[in-house]
Amino acid sequence: MERPAWAPRSIDISVPSVSRIYDYYLGGSHNFEVDREAARKAMEFMPGLPKIMQANRAFMRRAVRYAAGEGIDQFLDIGSGIPTFGNVHEIAQAARPGARVVYVDHDPVAVAHSQAVLRDDEDADVVAADLLKPQEILVSHQVQRLIDLKRPVALLLVAILHFVEDADDPYRAVAELRDALAPGSMLVVTHASFEGIPLLREQAEGTVDVYKDIRNPLIMRTREEIARFFEGYDMVEPGLVPMPDWRPDTAPEDEDPYSFSGFGGVGRKA
Repeated sequence: MERPAWAPRSIDISVPSVSRIYDYYLGGSHNFEVDREAARKAMEFMPGLPKIMQANRAFMRRAVRYAAGEGIDQFLDIGSGIPTFGNVHEIAQAARPGARVVYVDHDPVAVAHSQAVLRDDEDADVVAADLLKPQEILVSHQVQRLIDLKRPVALLLVAILHFVEDADDPYRAVAELRDALAPGSMLVVTHASFEGIPLLREQAEGTVDVYKDIRNPLIMRTREEIARFFEGYDMVEPGLVPMPDWRPDTAPEDEDPYSFSGFGGVGRKA
């Protein structure tokens, strides 16, 4: 198997990765045949997966612009994946020049590619770390250098919590991060759910099985279970809703039906 120049030597390119599969759905080029194969298999059950990913990105951009408009100029994006066009630092810095962004991911390809993209940006950096170890993230020199935790921060957990099993207690990690943030900080979440998918649940479960097979279980939570991540935050209108319904730029009725799969929301820490 040919190893492209951008692939860190340390990674096993015969094992699919969630962030590289996501990159493939978004039309990116930082993925291997093993990732494309898993993506195509998942799409056999749920052909609209790329539409769901595009809805995630569009929601993330609107949420970042909203946070910047509310005066936030620090962004911590955990589970950031492989940078594609219109990433957090581009949106945030366009809305608020000088905005600071730290990306966090545990996929070596995502980290290496982020380092390359951010090389000339003094106000953005990337940390190789895991959502489940919040302290490692918070004490990292990248966060210490760029983020002042005594001032409001926008914490982005976009399309990541559904890859954390209940046994690993994602609620604890999210609460630990919340407790480290200043009042006025915001939490931005999107999460997969069977609710809203324009398919029979049995068929959608085929996609869940593909992720289980590549040892990256996809945990579909209910709206109520997703809402629990916002404990300690006041929901920003319109609350936890299908992504195209959150402060849309264009008419939601023009969106692909798959875009309404799962939920997105923003909360503000009191």
